[in-house]
Amino acid sequence: MLQKLRIKFIALAMGLLFLVLSVIMGAVNLLNYQHVLSSSDNTLKLLLSNGGRFPEKHSMEDKYFERKMSPELPFETRFFTVRLDRAGAVTFVDTGKIAAVTPETAVAYTEQVWDLGRSKGFVGEYRFAIQSDSMGSMIVFLDCGRTLDSVKSFLLISVGISLAGFFMVSLLLYILSARIVKPISDSYEKQTQFITNASHDLKTPITIIDADVDVLEIEHGENEWFQDIKKQTKRLTGLIHELVFLSRMEEKDSHFQVIDFPMSDVISETAQSFESLAVSQGKTFTIQVPPLISYHGDEKAIRQLVTILLDNALKYSDDRGTISLTLEQAARYLCLSVQNTCEPILPEDRKHLFDRFYRTDKSRNSQTGGYGIGLSIAKAIVATHKGTIRADSPDGHSLIISARFPI
Repeated sequence: MLQKLRIKFIALAMGLLFLVLSVIMGAVNLLNYQHVLSSSDNTLKLLLSNGGRFPEKHSMEDKYFERKMSPELPFETRFFTVRLDRAGAVTFVDTGKIAAVTPETAVAYTEQVWDLGRSKGFVGEYRFAIQSDSMGSMIVFLDCGRTLDSVKSFLLISVGISLAGFFMVSLLLYILSARIVKPISDSYEKQTQFITNASHDLKTPITIIDADVDVLEIEHGENEWFQDIKKQTKRLTGLIHELVFLSRMEEKDSHFQVIDFPMSDVISETAQSFESLAVSQGKTFTIQVPPLISYHGDEKAIRQLVTILLDNALKYSDDRGTISLTLEQAARYLCLSVQNTCEPILPEDRKHLFDRFYRTDKSRNSQTGGYGIGLSIAKAIVATHKGTIRADSPDGHSLIISARFPI
């Protein structure tokens, strides 16, 4: 259990770290890309406002200062310009500021832009913008290859650094998590040891009380007081045995005797012992167990699991209710299910059915004789067999407890 707690802690911490890193890296790279687009659009706007070329140096200073552009911009910018008439035919192509594009290539890019029908955007690695007037349109293409490569490089570097940091933190957290959960581990071990010691210490006085009652019955005869004392000592003895069993089940070495055994026979035999009890209570009990199903596990623990589930179903099923036990075999698992009709169970109650000493309000009745620990033992048995157990109420008026065992 503590190992699962440690894994959950690490998984939660690393999940939150991954989420935070993803948000930060996403925001940083998005802002970087938006900055590139903004700079490119400002350059295109400047070119369009000056007829497809940069203004003269003596008239640029104020404009560059206003847009926070470098005076070196005209010397480091590669672009080409295409003019079209009102019908969309190319009338002029200027590729003097770029060597990688021929007039024929510029016309091909222009046709792509014209088909897109947008005023600005990307064609390949070229950012374009269109300006129209009464004479036609002018399209300016700005080469953004180097800036886009820088954006991609920054993205890869930031992701690489983030992943490296993520795995380093994962390693450190895995190492330090043992110290983090150590106080919980120590407390849990002390609690387990206390339960074991207290259970053994309680057995002796309970045994003595039970023996003394037997002597008093011999001397004074049977009466309701003696019977009540014996009944309560029997309940306490049962509770002590269950607490000790549950404590041992959750130890690293649960002392299971794992063998191959006929699971169909074990479940059928155990379930048949509840048939007469169900009939005496006026309840319908059905068993559906296919023959010749074997399993590799602890036979005694499986018997106890079936006993717990059927005992729980009988105690908390409604009057004249129905109880069914089924065993199904799939390719990779065995599924043992016990279903019983009952009063509606709230979803928040179903979440805690496997908690120790938890019982719904309706079941807090002395007539049931339960302690609220049976399903906790069932969960421990299934978990020790590497399986899972869950409680469902598909129609709201029945409870299905299903235990899956991997094959």
